[in-house]
Amino acid sequence: MEKVAFIINPFSAHKNYEPFLEALRQKVTDPQIYISDSVHGTEQFIADHFEKVDVFVAVGGDGTISSVAKKLINTDKILGIFPAGSGNGFSRETDFSTNLAELLKKINTRDFREIDTFKVNDELSINVSGTGFDGEVAKNFEKTSRGFANYIKVSIQTFFNFKPLKVKFTAPEFQKHNGDYLMVNIANTRQFGNNAFIAPHASTVDGLAEVVLVKKFSLLYGTQFALKMFTGKLKQDRKVTYLSVPEISFSTDSSAWHLDGEYREIPSPIHIKVLPKSLKILI
Repeated sequence: MEKVAFIINPFSAHKNYEPFLEALRQKVTDPQIYISDSVHGTEQFIADHFEKVDVFVAVGGDGTISSVAKKLINTDKILGIFPAGSGNGFSRETDFSTNLAELLKKINTRDFREIDTFKVNDELSINVSGTGFDGEVAKNFEKTSRGFANYIKVSIQTFFNFKPLKVKFTAPEFQKHNGDYLMVNIANTRQFGNNAFIAPHASTVDGLAEVVLVKKFSLLYGTQFALKMFTGKLKQDRKVTYLSVPEISFSTDSSAWHLDGEYREIPSPIHIKVLPKSLKILI
C-alpha cells in the first residue's frame, strides 16, 4: 500500500468518509490519505505524488472521480474508486462498490483495464455530460444540499421554466437533426447515476460517445420517460435520438453544462472528441 493514495472529497462524501477512514485504518497500516479542499488541491496533490504513487483512489462522487481521472489520462497510473456521492453513476458502471475489502483486493492485485473518456471542448468527462435542461438543473442544484430527493425537486421546478435548447450541427450528415431539444447528453457509460440509464447501449470500450438528443415533452409524459430511463428501455422512446460518434461538433444557445454531474459554463461552439483507451481503472 506504500504506492497507493486515497483522495477524499469531504463535501460529496460527508456522510461516508469518516466511517471509510476508520475502516481503512483498521485494515491498512498508515495509509496515504489526502482530504481535498478543492479541485486545485486535488490536482496539486497528484502532481506532488505522481512519481511515488501507482494507484490513486478517489473517494467521492462522479465529480470527484473525474477531477482525479483527468490527471491520470494517458499515463501508466491506475484509478481506483470508493463511491461516496449521491448518484455514483460511473462507479456503478465500472463495478466499484462500498465494499472496502473488495477494493483493497483489487488494489493488491493491480489488474486494470483501459477505458475511453471524452472531451467537451477542453473539459474532460468520464461518465455522462450534457446541456439544456440538465445543465440548468445542475446549475440550480448547486444552490441546494445534495441528495436524490433534492435533485428531483430541483428538476421539477426547472422543468416548468425551461425553454427548449436550439442545436445546430456542423457536419452535413448530422444537420437533419438540427432543432429544439429539451437536452443533449454525451454518454460514455449508460447512466447518469442511481440507475437512470440515459444511454442503455453505451460502452466505455467502443471508441464512441453516444450523443443523446431528447425532444421536449409534457410533465405527464415525463412519468413514462422516467420509467423507461430507470428500466433501461429509453432507446425505444420516440422522443429520443441517438448518434454514435467518435467526434462531433455543434452549436447551442446555452453555455450551461454539467460535466459528470458538476455544473460548468462551456461556451458554444461545442466539440466532442472521444479519447480511446485513455484511462486505466482497477478491475
